[in-house]
Amino acid sequence: MSTDFYELLGVSRGADADEIKRAYRKRARELHPDANPGNAEAESKFKEVSHAYEVLSDSDKRARYDQFGEAGVGGRGNAGDPFGGGSAGGFGDIFEAFFGGGSPFGGGGGQRQQSGPPRGQDVEVVADVSFEEAVFGCSTEVKMRSAIRCDECAGSGAKKGTSAKTCAECGGAGQVRRVRQSMLGQMVTAAPCGRCNGMGQIIDAPCAPCRGDGRIITDVEHTVEVPAGINTGQTLRVSGRGAVGIRGGGAGDLYVHVRVAEHETYRREEDDLVTDVIISIAQAALGTHLVLGTLDGDEDLIIPPGVQQGREFLLKSRGVPHLNQGSRNKGRGNLRAQIVIAVPTKLSDAERDLLTRYAEARGEHVTQTASKLKAKIKSAFL
Repeated sequence: MSTDFYELLGVSRGADADEIKRAYRKRARELHPDANPGNAEAESKFKEVSHAYEVLSDSDKRARYDQFGEAGVGGRGNAGDPFGGGSAGGFGDIFEAFFGGGSPFGGGGGQRQQSGPPRGQDVEVVADVSFEEAVFGCSTEVKMRSAIRCDECAGSGAKKGTSAKTCAECGGAGQVRRVRQSMLGQMVTAAPCGRCNGMGQIIDAPCAPCRGDGRIITDVEHTVEVPAGINTGQTLRVSGRGAVGIRGGGAGDLYVHVRVAEHETYRREEDDLVTDVIISIAQAALGTHLVLGTLDGDEDLIIPPGVQQGREFLLKSRGVPHLNQGSRNKGRGNLRAQIVIAVPTKLSDAERDLLTRYAEARGEHVTQTASKLKAKIKSAFL
């Protein structure tokens, strides 16, 4: 049995986009698998709520759902009468492709052309976030120039105190249907109404601020939720936050392209974090105990004697959270600390003498030190 999408989100059928979004966020937090580990019922309900929000946050899908229920948005009603408007690949679609109208057998079948105010454009923007924000997730503000509803006319496009009139040519349908005879019988074609440009309404006194469009172009700011684990080049889609359509048309979507800043210490390799741990020759030979600063706080790192260049020390689950990997791969990547042995470039005479004696004790050949070389040159001229 189908469940009403509005009931799933706990909103009324007249709820606006903001109410629907707030309700979805509340329900998603309550039912999210991370908050209900091992609860199959909560996980199933979470998927239902997510699907309901996907439909109700899209103005076109919501209109189809309000009119046809789940069948209008991909539900069980899609396999109906082949002459009806809801069939996939039915006769109505064939005649629509060839003649631009519905089925010749009834006038009402086939894919109908969209009438009324068109949907607004999608908007793209780049969001810059820090390395830590990308790892742990954050809320960020994005700014753009976009079309919003005109407050003066409440999006109608008509001057305050007036209203739009139903187009006499199309009767408010936004399209004109014509019937003609052919060898196949009666053919019905539909085209946008030329008088109202497919709007279905005529405005005699347009609103001055928006010039009859029902929208104005201005600077817009939105808060976007950035999920933990996102990386540079990935894009977030925010339904209904693009430009609004003219004269009450639905809003397009907002596409946020994420750009992550580099970190001074860490670099990212898939979901692992990698950092260099620089130690001296003496520390490498004798071992040492270090405090390693991670994004989660300080960690103790014990370096054993004789450690070699490039050795990695693994700190499990201290990396980047897995993004969109499903319930089987929840958790985080690892932190890999790589050993880098720093060789000094400048030595004092005492340090040089100590290293020379160390090499001699191990029977290792080294270049003569500068002090001994100077002494030999000086003695040659005495």
